[in-house]
Amino acid sequence: MLKITLPLLLGVFLVWYSLSKVSVEELLVYAKNANYTWIILGMFLGLLSHLSRAYRWRFQLEPMGYNIRLGNSIMAVFATYLINYTIPRAGEVARASILTNYEDVPFEKGFGTIVAERIADMIVMLGIIAVTLFLQFEFIYGFLIEKFNPTKIIIALTIGVLLVFFFLRYIKRSHSKIALKIRGFVNGLIEGALSIFKMKKKWAFIFHTLFIWAMYVLMFYVTSFSIEELHGISMGAILIGFISASFSIAATNGGIGSYPLAIYAAFSIFGISEEPSIAFGWIMWASQTLMIIVFGGISLIYLPIYNRIKSK
Repeated sequence: MLKITLPLLLGVFLVWYSLSKVSVEELLVYAKNANYTWIILGMFLGLLSHLSRAYRWRFQLEPMGYNIRLGNSIMAVFATYLINYTIPRAGEVARASILTNYEDVPFEKGFGTIVAERIADMIVMLGIIAVTLFLQFEFIYGFLIEKFNPTKIIIALTIGVLLVFFFLRYIKRSHSKIALKIRGFVNGLIEGALSIFKMKKKWAFIFHTLFIWAMYVLMFYVTSFSIEELHGISMGAILIGFISASFSIAATNGGIGSYPLAIYAAFSIFGISEEPSIAFGWIMWASQTLMIIVFGGISLIYLPIYNRIKSK
């Protein structure tokens, strides 16, 4: 119950907090003056990423002998995103269940492919973080030095490295239930990641994975043009804003409340004003959420109809 109520309560609080920073009236002015050509283009790029995800999923199922219909794959993906707005992570379970109901794919196999694709996505996300840190190292380092005592940063990093080292050493040698579970989880992640390279269409899978994340970053960048005050924003700000916003989605249902504040926190590092940052966050979140509600709703309604027609 807490897994459902806590994200909702946090989301409500963050919505209130963001509106205390920028009033509804100000947000409506930004929404009215926004360039909707860029917003629609951003929505289209987001749509492409979701279609690519649905197409990519079929590559994982083919080696197991399941050639699922593209229509079911697309609707299952959109249904996943919509359901995640109600109960966090419940969409993944629903997605595997849809395959079981309409394509006779055993639940555990379908869910296993979803876990494997999440591992692939996590690897790309870590790559984006690494590239961002490399490109913006001097800026980030300078910001940390300015805001925090350098000696304290070095001590904190040293303590962090030592804690990780001793933790990994303990996990490797211990036979406790917790250590065994963590080892099993990590081994599963590694196995899932390596299974990608055993795929018959592994290069197509890798291409679509990179394409999906390229569309994510591009839709974020393109939508920023809808706010006049953000014209000329640096790529460093875009990447850090994108990373911050991506992590915020896990905090609340679909990132409600947390998404605009995460973008504001990232953009503030670059001296970008509070109002356009939060307004952009709400426009970005609202446009993508609208797309998910429309296509996710259609998918949930049309799924049984589509499969009834196909079965005749």
